[in-house]
Amino acid sequence: MEQTLRITSVLSDPTRFNIYQYLIKEHKEVNVNTIANEFDIHPNVARLHLSKLEDIHLVESYSEKTGRGGRPSRLYRLSDEVVDMHFPHRDYKLFSSIALESFVELGEPGRQALYQTGYKYGVEIVEHYKHIPASAELSIEQKLTILQDASTMLGMYPEFHYNEKAGSVSFEINNCPFKEIVNKNQTMVCRMHHAFLKGMFEALFDEIELIETENMFSGCENCTYLAKLSIV
Repeated sequence: MEQTLRITSVLSDPTRFNIYQYLIKEHKEVNVNTIANEFDIHPNVARLHLSKLEDIHLVESYSEKTGRGGRPSRLYRLSDEVVDMHFPHRDYKLFSSIALESFVELGEPGRQALYQTGYKYGVEIVEHYKHIPASAELSIEQKLTILQDASTMLGMYPEFHYNEKAGSVSFEINNCPFKEIVNKNQTMVCRMHHAFLKGMFEALFDEIELIETENMFSGCENCTYLAKLSIV
């Protein structure tokens, strides 16, 4: 409860909250001057906001030697902490870990059930979000807007790029909504997320081929995908 109140207090400042959202969306390291320029504030004010976020473990920092002598530059990046604002506290991370381990214990049938459930929920998220029964009546741009809005709502902060000539959509996921349990079984979690994303797409398009090209948990900056559309 005490940590929840601290997080609430720190994020109640609009500028500080926007800085935190910026770090989630950009998914990259920043320095004080980057934040100062982005939000048009004095570097000392930017440093204070970043320090407050670090105090509640939403941001972490480290010194980077420039090789030019003088004081090392300090870089800030998003930590792996996940904000839990429930009253009273509910440990959904623990429940997710238990559920994931249960699927693992079931072997291949458990894995397939996990992926199928991920796909099902991907479809349902978009079906509930679009509020439109006939996706065939939507343009490609409208479908991508729905995917953008639904994915952002889930905290993925994606960027979609439509290639009309190739009949494909490339996109990046800048924040993984399942990152808190990835270390339990990265392969299963990432494959479940892949199925989840495929379900989101196929709620709007006919059957697609979804290819993962980069994975943030393999040292890449973000997760990137290519969705090949069968009918555009």
